[in-house]
Amino acid sequence: MTQNNDQIKQTYQALQEQAAARWREFQTSPTPKIHIGMATCGLAAGARETKNAFEAQLVKDNIEAVIHPIGCHGHCYAEPLVIIDAPASGFPPIMYQQVNEGKAVMLVKNFLKNGDPCLEHIYGAMEENDALPSVMLYPRFNKEKRLIMEKCGRINPAEIHEYLALGGYTALSQALTMSPPAIIDAITASGLRGRGGAGFPTGKKWQFAAQQKSGEKIVICNADEGDPGAYMDRTLLESNPHQILEGMMICARAIGAGQGLIYVRAEYPLAVQLINTALDQARAANLLGKNILGSDFSFDIKIFQGSGAFVCGEETALIRSVEGYRGMPRNRPPFPVEKGLNQKPTVINNVKTLATVPVIIEKGPDWFRAIGTAKSPGTAIFSIVGHVLYPGLVEIPMGETLRSLIFDVCGGIPDKKAFKAVQIGGPSGGCLPEAFLDTPIDFDSLLEAGAMMGSGGMVVMNDETCMVNVARYFLDFTQKESCGKCTFCRIGTQHLLEILDRITKGQGKEEDLAKLEWLAAAVKQGSLCGLGKTAPNPVITSLRYFRDEYEAHIRDGVCPALMCRDLIAYYIDLDKCARGCDACVGCCPTEAIFTTANRKKGIDQEKCIKCGECRHVCIPLYDAVKKASPPSNVPIIEKPKIPVEASQSKQPME
Repeated sequence: MTQNNDQIKQTYQALQEQAAARWREFQTSPTPKIHIGMATCGLAAGARETKNAFEAQLVKDNIEAVIHPIGCHGHCYAEPLVIIDAPASGFPPIMYQQVNEGKAVMLVKNFLKNGDPCLEHIYGAMEENDALPSVMLYPRFNKEKRLIMEKCGRINPAEIHEYLALGGYTALSQALTMSPPAIIDAITASGLRGRGGAGFPTGKKWQFAAQQKSGEKIVICNADEGDPGAYMDRTLLESNPHQILEGMMICARAIGAGQGLIYVRAEYPLAVQLINTALDQARAANLLGKNILGSDFSFDIKIFQGSGAFVCGEETALIRSVEGYRGMPRNRPPFPVEKGLNQKPTVINNVKTLATVPVIIEKGPDWFRAIGTAKSPGTAIFSIVGHVLYPGLVEIPMGETLRSLIFDVCGGIPDKKAFKAVQIGGPSGGCLPEAFLDTPIDFDSLLEAGAMMGSGGMVVMNDETCMVNVARYFLDFTQKESCGKCTFCRIGTQHLLEILDRITKGQGKEEDLAKLEWLAAAVKQGSLCGLGKTAPNPVITSLRYFRDEYEAHIRDGVCPALMCRDLIAYYIDLDKCARGCDACVGCCPTEAIFTTANRKKGIDQEKCIKCGECRHVCIPLYDAVKKASPPSNVPIIEKPKIPVEASQSKQPME
């Protein structure tokens, strides 16, 4: 068919205007609107129960209001998050954090019924105003630069008209009037690098695929997010699935593909459900399928649910999985852009990479390049977990420092603890100490420091963290996830894990440190795919920056961080223990805690399994439960002897 660019623009404009009118009607309605974050993080915190409580109380008080489910804001520490927009109250939309069922009932009664916004419970106003403090006063809000997540937490991901109303699919309509080489040139000029971990130039990958002479080409969205603690891709799919679909369509237009596939984990049922809804809505609006928006471009997308193998995040293993084989990587070349799925040229891009594409096409490569650094333009999304005050998803410009992200944006280390290390790049990332806090966050700077950008997982650790045990933990994960195809990864990681396991149990030897270094280098150099090549990173960096901890475990038999179970013991400081308090007794699973002669408590070391529950309950009360390393440092507390007659059971009745 003949391409009619004016017809494409008019068709899209009609769609967009219709959606915008519907959105304006919703936004300007005097009816109160209750926006509730209903992504997985919100649901896990109780958002469904909060929604039910709002609905029940609205009916009980005979109040008309609209409950508007939205995606994730990224502020996981504050879930369930609720925004109430009550125009008649005279207040701007207000955000409330940690809204449980009781607080939901209170907000209906006090705010929607009586006009009291419950100022003691507000997080902040969503707009600048004179009456209430704005959320933008907080660094967790004003330090971010949202390009990819700009619509997350604003729209209902199950309603295509809300995405359209805010400019969604504008970039697709533009791309349909551009030649494929012009699209690739724009992406190349933007400097976009793959957000899945490797940082390969996206434009170059697309160019390689476009040059292939095959009649059939494929675009795959890699949503196989397997890093412990990482949930950026899941959040984007659950909060704004249409932006990923739009990025896939633009990629397909650029390389000449007619078929797309989203490879998503089966452990993400909500994401799968919302993607399916988005696909159906896009097809109904002629934004997907044959002759999209009246153009000569036809493209459709299917979903493939992966079974949860971490190695399937690697391109060639992912392809094997889709083809029905065990997910195992293969040697390259040929690369997937040459021979990929079913031997057809295939472009595989991460969720975040594809979500960035529409922004670049709409606003231009120069605008995008003005954000971030020269070699790493744009923004980066991190899932910050661990010992920070405000964990969650954060999108910041490339080039921001680790210090700014951890301390300014995420509030620093809670409970007056000190920062010790940050592990960046998922389980295969590196552990960086305090000396690297001023390192810029970009692909090259992190790699130079011994870490890597990875897919965006970041674990912050305080001074009570044992770095030997951290290295053992992450290596245990990657070793179990190894597909076993190559010897270096299969056997090398196992040997590394065995050595680390011995060290954390106080059975390490002096020569173990040299063995760890040699083995880590061999595994890194000899492994076939990225999993094996990066698996030793936590060991290498922790040895480089925290060698004294390894030496303490081996030479002195102590764990300086008091974390390794075999090298610690719990005891009770009798000067702090309160007579008659049984908090620790009630939580001990092995009945290891006894009462002394003066009605204080002691711990039977033979029964204690070192679970730490007693310390957990005692800290906020008296902080009397302490840890010592090695166990021989524990002060001896005499266990009172039970008189024979008291220990004898009663005689059974005749």
